[in-house]
Amino acid sequence: MKSESSKEFDFTPKDFERVRGLIYQRAGISLTASKQEMVYSRLARRLRATQITSFQQYLDELERNQDPEEWEAFTNALTTNLTSFFREEHHFPVLAEFAQHLRDPITVWCSASSTGEEPYSIAMTLCEAYGTLTPPVKIIATDIDTNVLNTAERGVYSLDRIEKLSTERAKKFFLRGKGQNDGQVRVRNELRNLIEFKQLNLLADSWPISGTFDVIFCRNVMIYFDKPTQKKILHRFAPMLKPHGLLFVGHSENFSYLTELFHLKGKTVYELSR
Repeated sequence: MKSESSKEFDFTPKDFERVRGLIYQRAGISLTASKQEMVYSRLARRLRATQITSFQQYLDELERNQDPEEWEAFTNALTTNLTSFFREEHHFPVLAEFAQHLRDPITVWCSASSTGEEPYSIAMTLCEAYGTLTPPVKIIATDIDTNVLNTAERGVYSLDRIEKLSTERAKKFFLRGKGQNDGQVRVRNELRNLIEFKQLNLLADSWPISGTFDVIFCRNVMIYFDKPTQKKILHRFAPMLKPHGLLFVGHSENFSYLTELFHLKGKTVYELSR
């Protein structure tokens, strides 16, 4: 961590407070005071890219010009994308059992897809549940960060990203690269065909998706929002979930304070209150 005197750019407490206000307004992300160094290191890249020499000037121009591309880059820079295949693994057997009992075509919304590991894990689970690579499944995968969505759509990963998968899953769902692509794997087309990727900001007034879902995954997203923002989003989720539907959330997220909307069905799995 650099000392204040050795920093490439001036970054004052006032600058940090402006960043906190802007990202909260834009994406609902509530940054704690401990995130100051993270904000500096990530936005310093934007200053270099735009050849701006101070945070104050960068933030002034961001607000004054309202350039959609730079707002997108600003938001992407401050979005955390920690993910892995079958992260919080206890959810996937629950999903498989739910699908097997449903047996009808199933619709899933993965609302924070990041680089794609979560929606592809959902797709693998449902392929196994239905016993086919072409199950009656439609998955909508969204994220606010356009960079990670591009990675997700490509479905290409370094080999080490799948090292924790069983040999059977790795062989069934991934193709190994050869030659110049050695050390990489690509998700099989059958899996990719089950998923539609879209950019979506959970704080936007309207969402580019419609209809109702059997399952909504919104894991490890709400931890970045304060309670009023969480409540607002969950109130919008409720009518998008079918009466029998399930909402999967992250291990550190608890929405028991919204009993009029949801009640706990299992470990961090909610269903609509009747």
